[in-house]
Amino acid sequence: MPAKTKTVYVCAGCGAESAKWIGRCPQCGEWNTYQEEHIVVDKKGVPPLAPAGLITEVKPVPLSAVEGRDVVRLSTANVELDRVLGGGIVPGALILIGGEPGIGKSTLVLQMAMQLPKRVLYVSGEESIQQIKLRADRISRASSENCMVVSDTRIDVLQQHIDNTRPEIVVVDSIQTMQTERTDSLPGSISQIKECTAVLMRLAKTLNIPIILIGHINKDGQLAGPKVLEHMVDVVLQFEGDRNHLYRILRSIKNRFGSTNEIGIFEMMGDGLREVANPSEMLLGNYAADLSGVAIAAAMEGARPFLIETQALVSTAAYGTPQRSAMGFDVRRMNMLLAVLEKRAGFKIAAKDVFLNLAGGIKVTDTALDLPVAAAVLSSSTDMPIQRGVCMAGEIGLSGELRPVARTDQRVREAAKLGFSRIIIPEATRLPPPPDSIELCRVSRLADAFRLLFQ
Repeated sequence: MPAKTKTVYVCAGCGAESAKWIGRCPQCGEWNTYQEEHIVVDKKGVPPLAPAGLITEVKPVPLSAVEGRDVVRLSTANVELDRVLGGGIVPGALILIGGEPGIGKSTLVLQMAMQLPKRVLYVSGEESIQQIKLRADRISRASSENCMVVSDTRIDVLQQHIDNTRPEIVVVDSIQTMQTERTDSLPGSISQIKECTAVLMRLAKTLNIPIILIGHINKDGQLAGPKVLEHMVDVVLQFEGDRNHLYRILRSIKNRFGSTNEIGIFEMMGDGLREVANPSEMLLGNYAADLSGVAIAAAMEGARPFLIETQALVSTAAYGTPQRSAMGFDVRRMNMLLAVLEKRAGFKIAAKDVFLNLAGGIKVTDTALDLPVAAAVLSSSTDMPIQRGVCMAGEIGLSGELRPVARTDQRVREAAKLGFSRIIIPEATRLPPPPDSIELCRVSRLADAFRLLFQ
């Protein structure tokens, strides 16, 4: 049946389709996000099926009849990357790594491809093979015979490259540059990205080889594509950081084979990315100085404890409306904590500017930072430094009470390992005996913690 081209309008924010242009998307509510796309359909208006080579005969079977087996994960030879992936790469998985341009996505994946003892096919749609070679020489890694590179943007011939090289892992850099003849749109459009990702997903499942996709993000910080890409893949990793700083955070957004709370920390060096084995030393910053407005928090990301420096600045509002700003911490939760300080602890900070920052450029959502944030704000407001060697962890309720947080024993051991002598925790916390080098200070209310800190 001959095919023809059909024009549709697709929302760049949520992927909703419409037969005509709409000013405001009825699905996500965004304005001026509909873009014109051209797709190939048959006479009935239905997109054609997948190529015959990708279709396999399958039959439904009872779940009880499915034979269970242990999946052997492929190690990436990178401890931080393996941790975020949940222990390694699962065969047949489709993995998406997103991040801002220049953040180090291609460097991370190329380092992994050159370190692996497995055969890797690196497909680049942005660089020539000579440019890939220059980048490989820059990161000072020995050239690997197992890493095969090709510069091609045609997704329809990717299976031919796979048949010729027989790789165990495939890398596509980036998904926005790939295109297929089945869609008449430009490379990088929503329909092209969706169709190319669908082809790669079928290849990964039918050939049982993992495929790693590199994707860019838009100005709103979301994966370009749009969010429909996250629903199609198995794993979504977000590479975060500031290009003006050395440290990068690899965060798991979606993982069908592991936890989504793990993070990996890297340091951008002249010869590539270096793994940061002990993030606490990085996140403590210049803690040695006796400065007001600084509190040390014992935080957790997944199963990983670390200490982080919480910085606060409280000053008289220069204008009529006080400013509230937070970097790395939820500003709405900070406003809630300020209201608790005002109502339950009796500190008058409603007419003052409050600025909060977490050292190292990391974003933390752990509720155990409530007590360190409140302590840093009070320390800056009174211009009184917190005693050296003290860290804390605790959630603050709206009545000013301190509530226990998860995995306090790991936080205590991490603080003791880094030489801290005291840790302030909620009174109701249950944990095994701590190391002899650290003292547990149990408090039940916010006012009691302040009296202990500033006595």
